[in-house]
Amino acid sequence: MHTRTQAIESRSPARAGRVLLITAALAIAVATAVGAADTPAGHEAEATAPAGPASVAAAVGEDAHAAGDVAARWGVEVTSIRLTAHNHMIDFRYRVLDADKAADLFKRQIKPHLVDQKTGLVLSVPETAKVGPLRNSNTPQEGRIYWMFFGNAGFLVKPGDKVTVTIGDFRVENLVVE
Repeated sequence: MHTRTQAIESRSPARAGRVLLITAALAIAVATAVGAADTPAGHEAEATAPAGPASVAAAVGEDAHAAGDVAARWGVEVTSIRLTAHNHMIDFRYRVLDADKAADLFKRQIKPHLVDQKTGLVLSVPETAKVGPLRNSNTPQEGRIYWMFFGNAGFLVKPGDKVTVTIGDFRVENLVVE
């Protein structure tokens, strides 16, 4: 008869690695939920107070005109971009203003990327074996805030760095990481 400890020790290294990866992803989600005021990580939630494009621009470092263009063309406004999980991840959040315009941002086959403008390095959304990509791909609903995480292995992006987020044709430049 195996004890629980013996059963865990007898797992293959590959399976143990997957378990560790899933545990890390869950820890990141919990840490983000505790530290983020917008919404709990892993869940979309009702927006608490609508922020206009000018206030979003000030928060994320882009000018008001560019924020208005993103809202008009893509039906979203960026609410935050910040380091999380002890700087191993970058948490990108955006509010859906028009679900039809924002639909392309939620397509699973379109892969998001974050580009560090200083170095040109491209970061992607991590994908775990059991959880899948660390991003929302549900049907968007107006007024809700959605999230996605970008891996930041090696602490390549630091607070104050300017980044560009692309999701297919969607592109937002000059976002300042908090």
